[in-house]
Amino acid sequence: MQITARSDYAVRAALELAIAYPERLTIDRIVSEQDLPRKFVEAILSQLRRSGIVVTQRGCAGGYGLARSPKEITIGDIIRSVDGPLAEIHGVRPHELSYEGVAEHVPALWVALRSSMRAVLDVVTLQQLLGGKFPASVRRLGDADDAWLPR
Repeated sequence: MQITARSDYAVRAALELAIAYPERLTIDRIVSEQDLPRKFVEAILSQLRRSGIVVTQRGCAGGYGLARSPKEITIGDIIRSVDGPLAEIHGVRPHELSYEGVAEHVPALWVALRSSMRAVLDVVTLQQLLGGKFPASVRRLGDADDAWLPR
């Protein structure tokens, strides 16, 4: 699995908004705090707005803010907003695949992979990520002996 730059930037921008919640931030503050490309982040924030995660306000007191509490927004919500479904194979969702012969069980593997991603991304909220206070199930995964080893 590869996390796109779009998802990474979206999560980082959302964390900036979460730390300021319920206040609004300017685009300049968001991109400077995280050293992100402005045009890319503008497009990402627009996608998050269309998904109902971010709200905008014009004017001198304007800017970007979270539409709801950081306790209510999961990382999965953010990633789906900017990159679509968590798992697709050639543009098809894993549960819609059907293979024959020796590959007949491959869709079950992809569905299991999607389920494992959901078990992390759909339970960790912005608030938890801000404080590094993950649910026990996620902490156990990150604390596994080989979790931080490259392969």
